[in-house]
Amino acid sequence: MATVVILCIDNALPSGLMGIRDLLALSGLHFVHALEGDTSEKVDWQPVVVLASHNGEPIIDGHGREFLVDSNLDSIQQCDAILVPGFIPNREGRPPKALTDRHTQAWLNKHYQRGALICGSCSGVFALGEAGILNGKRCTTTWWLHDELKRRFPEANAVWASALIEDNGVLSAGGPLSWVTITLQIVKQLAGSKTAKVVADFSVVDAIPKSQNLYVPEGYQTFKDPFLAKAEYAIRKAHYQTMSAKDLSKVMAVSERTLNRKLKELTGETPKAFIDGVRVSHACTLLVTTSKSVKEIAFSLGYSDDSVFRRLFKQKMKMTPSSYQQQRGEN
Repeated sequence: MATVVILCIDNALPSGLMGIRDLLALSGLHFVHALEGDTSEKVDWQPVVVLASHNGEPIIDGHGREFLVDSNLDSIQQCDAILVPGFIPNREGRPPKALTDRHTQAWLNKHYQRGALICGSCSGVFALGEAGILNGKRCTTTWWLHDELKRRFPEANAVWASALIEDNGVLSAGGPLSWVTITLQIVKQLAGSKTAKVVADFSVVDAIPKSQNLYVPEGYQTFKDPFLAKAEYAIRKAHYQTMSAKDLSKVMAVSERTLNRKLKELTGETPKAFIDGVRVSHACTLLVTTSKSVKEIAFSLGYSDDSVFRRLFKQKMKMTPSSYQQQRGEN
């Protein structure tokens, strides 16, 4: 029987604390699975869900209300997954500092070493950083906390605006409500893809995480740094032309090595990934503001093969260009 711990810390988002528990409860209900039409197979996935604070005392959630928990950390001897939901940000829009004490950090590390999945949703990832669990690992958070994550935990390999990342048993996702994505991934890994799909269908949520790029305001990254702004302008200006790292370094009047270092520092991406990201972002604008076909847009962005562009777009946006066009056109 799988045990999933929801780590309860002051200022936590209450929807995450209870929402995770609700979603996991649905995953073990027989009638939910029966709605899929298969009543012959017994549902033997009945996860034990524990809301735990460091001392077993109630916490004060992000809205200032007392939130009761089930257990203290030391009473939990074994668990299969630990999930930290996000926090209500402070006045500066950042998660509180010193989210966890040394006892909590040591507890997280102990269970990580024992093989538990360690998961952070949105700013909950910062609690994993405080425990040192993010060091040397790819991770993500919500797009507007990316720079803060890099600043607080420089040894983490923070990836800009990713929907979901897993690296060596550490799961992270961005967005205050990304606990849905994380929880479904936990169900998928502990109970199987079929159970995760059944729960997603019943809950009317997407089983496939959507890219944060759908929601990031255009130009958000580049307005903060002149180097990025110049690089993006050069990429957007290169209509119908291919653009390699070497080409971009010439335009920026820097060596390829310097270009790679600067982009890694500012975005966490390689030059190729940054170029492709800018072009996909530009494509998103063209898909909803022009009548050009996907093939025409691909060629105008410097892709000689539109199938390559379609694969790249789907990889970054988690949907096809046509689906994006339709979805945005309906909004």
